[in-house]
Amino acid sequence: MSRALDLLAPLTLGRPFRWLLGSVWVANLADGFALAAGPLLVASFTSDPRLVSLAALTQWLPGFVLGLYAGALADRHDRRRIVLWGNVVRAVGVLALVGCIAGGVVSVAVVIATLVLVATAETFVDAASRTVLPMIVGPGGLGVANARLTFGWVSLNQLVGPPVGAALFAVGAAWPFAAQTICILAGALLFARIALPRHTLPRPGEGDAPRPRVLADIRAGLAWTWRHRAMRALVLQILFFNVTYGASWGVLVLYAAERLGLGTVGFGLLTTVGAVGGILGTATYGWVQRHVPLGDVMRYGLVLETLTHLALAVTSTPAVAMAMLGLFGIHLAYWATVASSVRQRAVPTHIQGRVGSVYVMAMLGGMVVGSALGGLIAAGWGITGPYWFGFVGSALILAALWRELGSIAHEDDRRRAAGA
Repeated sequence: MSRALDLLAPLTLGRPFRWLLGSVWVANLADGFALAAGPLLVASFTSDPRLVSLAALTQWLPGFVLGLYAGALADRHDRRRIVLWGNVVRAVGVLALVGCIAGGVVSVAVVIATLVLVATAETFVDAASRTVLPMIVGPGGLGVANARLTFGWVSLNQLVGPPVGAALFAVGAAWPFAAQTICILAGALLFARIALPRHTLPRPGEGDAPRPRVLADIRAGLAWTWRHRAMRALVLQILFFNVTYGASWGVLVLYAAERLGLGTVGFGLLTTVGAVGGILGTATYGWVQRHVPLGDVMRYGLVLETLTHLALAVTSTPAVAMAMLGLFGIHLAYWATVASSVRQRAVPTHIQGRVGSVYVMAMLGGMVVGSALGGLIAAGWGITGPYWFGFVGSALILAALWRELGSIAHEDDRRRAAGA
């Protein structure tokens, strides 16, 4: 048992990292339950792609609207308290949904209202929690640490969570959300065990500045991100590619049913194969980092993402769709690890919250726009329309950003050398 723990969370990364890893993994499992159960619950009330995509959009909209403000607060207040109280709000919101389902008073409006509340709380939780890793792990260990966190995301959020959530939903609509509530609270308790270095905590009175100071902090974070070439390239990439991604994945539950002929459990398996690819990605990332230039990992991963849209647009065979999603999962694992490590090495601790929120705002903004477009495109041109849009749009964006992606690799090489 001790050897397995050392393999998953090397002691060289520190005991606080182990508590963080446990907390993140449990939270990933909770989100995995909802990843399948949420769309299935909405689809049980309506088959209108606009309403289904609206439900997806509401999960990302609060992060887009409030992300910068949440990042500024994370840089000025006790990040542990923000995470803990935010998770309490999330748990209460999901538990209220469980009560509505059990009482037979649930509807699309109730589901969407719950998603907005939970996503709003999660915006503040994520803004604070993503600043913790570079506080407790040195620059040289960030690649391995992020790979471990990504492994939890793909194995629990994408692999284990969705089929379990779908199976629980088949038993009773309330069960996956009850399990999600328990996992959220367990993750909060694990996070509470982390002791942050004292020099990273806000100084007394630092969080008492008037609102104009918060706005000034937000402007400073935006300005720093735009001036930093590597971060600017990352933000532009995630913004534009998530428009195409959001358009496609916002209607995935309908695509699985109408195009592939998959039922409830089949939809859970469709999301699971991407997680299998993600596990392969996290398992091989160390080798890839040593042998493949970072710029090539990023560029050709985005080529694969572009081709995934094309494959899903033309196929009606579940096996083909699952194979492409498996390859796409490998790319997602590589990209998530690369983007997190580059950002954490490049950004000073005191502005991690703000700059991280700029990146997340771009990511969620792309998803918001993409989800809205995906529902409209599917309603007007059929369920494969969003995937054709994703293919053409991704190809154009990749061509425009191809050379700029190299700046990310060059900047990170310099940072890694400085932190070695």
